[in-house]
Amino acid sequence: MTEHRGEEFKGRAKEAGGDLTGDRDLKREGKIDQSSAKAKDKISDVANKVKDAVTRDSHDSDR
Repeated sequence: MTEHRGEEFKGRAKEAGGDLTGDRDLKREGKIDQSSAKAKDKISDVANKVKDAVTRDSHDSDR
């Protein structure tokens, strides 16, 4: 969860602001931002694992 930490923090701030002011839309938007950041991190993790596997396989086939 490091690549999209700023987006997650922004979502937490919106959620807290919405909670303090009673703004349900802002609170919901904050939760969406947090979920989006988490999803992007998961996708990035999977992409990195695929890249590593492909790179590893291509180096193995060179031998």
